[in-house]
Amino acid sequence: MTLPPILSCWAVSAPGAEALTAAELQALGVVPGVREPGGVAFEASAEQLADALLWLRTAVRVTVRLGSFSARTFAELERHAKGIAWAAIIPKGGAVHFRVTSKKSKLYHEDGIAERLERAVLAAVPDVRAVRAPSAAEELEDDVTKLPPVMRIVVRVHRDEVTLSADAAGGLLHRRGWRRDVAKAPMRETLAATLLLASGWTPEEPLLDPLCGSGTIIIEAALMARRMAPGRARRFAAEVWPGLPTGIWKEARQRAASRELPVAAVALLGTDRDAGAIESSRRNAERAGVADDVEFVRATLSQLPHDDGTGWVVTNPPYGARLGERNALRDLYASLGQMIVDRRPGWHLAMIGADRMLEGHLGIPLREVLRTTNGGLPVHVVVTA
Repeated sequence: MTLPPILSCWAVSAPGAEALTAAELQALGVVPGVREPGGVAFEASAEQLADALLWLRTAVRVTVRLGSFSARTFAELERHAKGIAWAAIIPKGGAVHFRVTSKKSKLYHEDGIAERLERAVLAAVPDVRAVRAPSAAEELEDDVTKLPPVMRIVVRVHRDEVTLSADAAGGLLHRRGWRRDVAKAPMRETLAATLLLASGWTPEEPLLDPLCGSGTIIIEAALMARRMAPGRARRFAAEVWPGLPTGIWKEARQRAASRELPVAAVALLGTDRDAGAIESSRRNAERAGVADDVEFVRATLSQLPHDDGTGWVVTNPPYGARLGERNALRDLYASLGQMIVDRRPGWHLAMIGADRMLEGHLGIPLREVLRTTNGGLPVHVVVTA
């Protein structure tokens, strides 16, 4: 069984990043459709789907629509589910996990919905194993450098309308496959890409992250400067979908490799006061294939050298969610602002912020360019005004 030549897809984006994701799709030659809070719809061939999975930097997931129908009873649900092309996306002997949400519908029992859909899959594909617990499904997806043994099906039931979509990535797209060493409160790669793309920084300009942690911002910037696909080091669930031509993945990776530049033509520097964070950053850069394009140095803000040129300071400072933490962070923000004013006077600042009071201690006029979330906390991207 095969999938249709044109697939109805949905790129799930972080809140506020939908326009960035749509621009990324356009750069791939895919015309984005409806853009709504939480994502962007688009239609794609199998080859374009492969390119999107490899290249989207800001998307969290990419799903492919399998079907949509009305169902007010479990009997109706099972009857329609038998018409879904399960054998086109679930290989023999594979595993499947249904992620169900139901709102304002007669079918409100989410476990019951998953059970009926599992029956339809087991009738259509031999030797399939159902994975019920979300945590177990996540564990199966954990190593994104290997083909995922579990197929995730996203099920949304709203006002008795059932929509079934297959997760084409098989695991969250921020998992690039290279970040295995993490510092405290690590930043997701997709948020780092969102920050870089929203800031106005271009890969022709020097970049400094003086609070680099595990190096996520600098490494994402290096991938951009080298024109390297963010998904180059990982595998995707759709690679084992029986309904897609197997050769498209090799061809997509060959196209991606042909676009890569041999070196980054700009200085990319990450510093941190913590020696362990610097070592983690270096190991992550090595796995990402950009170790020769970046520099990580242990240094405090007061130790950074003077630079009369131009460039960007792009960073993700701690936010201080609790009052005591906020008070302790005032000096850090003041020191960051003073470093930029004194030592990088011609440089722009872009950062993730969550606290206007702390941002005021920078002593630098800022303007907001994007609102999003980080770990469920409302944050925004601010740049030098």
